Amino acid sequence: MDLSTTSVMAAKAYSYKAESLVKEYLLADAYVSYTAMLGGILMCKMVYDITHLVSSFFYKCYASLTKAQKLEWNNRGISTVHAIFITFMSVYLVFFSDLYSDKLDGPVTFRSSNLSNITLAVSVGYFITDIAMIFWVYPSLGGMEYV
Repeated sequence: MDLSTTSVMAAKAYSYKAESLVKEYLLADAYVSYTAMLGGILMCKMVYDITHLVSSFFYKCYASLTKAQKLEWNNRGISTVHAIFITFMSVYLVFFSDLYSDKLDGPVTFRSSNLSNITLAVSVGYFITDIAMIFWVYPSLGGMEYV
């Protein structure tokens, strides 16, 4: 009997904490998150165009690629820039910021900052762009294995 009561109380506590996280973090600064997400989408477009320009200038073999291969090449440029961005932001947030310090109270999983929320929103913008490109140019990018 005690175990089920404890389990129910723990589930309610987690539910309350999740609800407060949504209210405090997602809805409090929604403009910042949505602006960062839009910025992530625009940055993906900019990186796609810059990858095309740089590749055509520095790599002679780029001109001999088919249209589908150029699309794949440019899309990988976006993925590479996103991976580098996320790596730097993660290293900074984990090792150099006080966000995950042992001196703070509460579980680490419930901590966030404006910078971590912006980083998450930029990543969401990248993921939206990536899935939109897959749908837009299907089957050239990805193919049946992405379905």
